[in-house]
Amino acid sequence: MKLRLRYFASLRESLGKSQEDLTTDAKTVGELRDQLLAHGGAYLCLARDKAVRMALNQVMVAEDAPLTDNAELAFFPPVTGG
Repeated sequence: MKLRLRYFASLRESLGKSQEDLTTDAKTVGELRDQLLAHGGAYLCLARDKAVRMALNQVMVAEDAPLTDNAELAFFPPVTGG
């Protein structure tokens, strides 16, 4: 299936890009995250010990959320305010 991945804030800076298109066989958000982590390098900013939030088609989701073809999956660090 085809997905559009979007990266925000410090994740965008770590990866050096704000988005990418990806074809994957992953069934869930968590499986896709594991696939990205397997690339190593800059993708380690998405590691499980990092605070990373995910939104699927602009709705916050957990890692067990199922992926659908042509979906948009966004990754971002938690927002802090003051």
